Amino acid sequence: MRLLFIGDIVGSPGRRVIDERLADILVQEQIDLAVANADNAAGGFGIIPRLAEELLALGIEVLCGGNHIWDRREILDYLPHQPRLLRPANFPGGVPGSGLFVGETRRGLPFAVLHVQGRTFMPAIDCPFRAADRELARLPETVKVILVDAHAEATSEKQALGWYLDGRVSAVVGTHTHVATADERILPGGTAFITDVGMTGPHNSVIGMDQKSVLERFLKGLPSRFEVAASGLAMHAVRIEINTETGRAESIERSVYRLD
Repeated sequence: MRLLFIGDIVGSPGRRVIDERLADILVQEQIDLAVANADNAAGGFGIIPRLAEELLALGIEVLCGGNHIWDRREILDYLPHQPRLLRPANFPGGVPGSGLFVGETRRGLPFAVLHVQGRTFMPAIDCPFRAADRELARLPETVKVILVDAHAEATSEKQALGWYLDGRVSAVVGTHTHVATADERILPGGTAFITDVGMTGPHNSVIGMDQKSVLERFLKGLPSRFEVAASGLAMHAVRIEINTETGRAESIERSVYRLD
């Protein structure tokens, strides 16, 4: 199976890259399964139902959220009815939605996507390591292909999750920091890993935001309204080849798809 994981989609510029590039990429690179992080898809903060449906219709099979999943209140009623949009599995019990999706590709290949959020320099929610244990225990043995989106601030926490889950999942891909790392590899147990996939959106920016407003806050320490930047559009992604019989990853490769 060839899996494409797309780094954090930021605002309308990020959605434009998906709209204009994804269909061709899926065909030309013979992608079986596309998954994306969409935690910043709506104006840079959160996602709304309409945009989730638009992204899913463009060929993304599963969308993952993160720490901004609750930023738009409309999502509270939507999550229970759209299992293909995940919130982190380690939020406390009783919150809407799920952190695990199990499905089949267009070719009928079973897969699962698990989404967890880190706790270092992030909100104090439940343990992502124990949550991963719990959710993986729910999967039937027939599901061999398992992707984990580890949405976390600390590189050490994402790497620790990779090692913790090595041999039990097909891939652990890091999101949230919007800056792609160059440490993609196959861990000894057969799990593909990268600390952070990067960002889909305007790269002439500070992690997707207009430089001027960010500099104002750094230089003066005063509150400023962040706006999504507009240029340097590109999609950061990783392509992962997975053996569907064993669930082990055979390769992982970073890709950058530029729009302007």
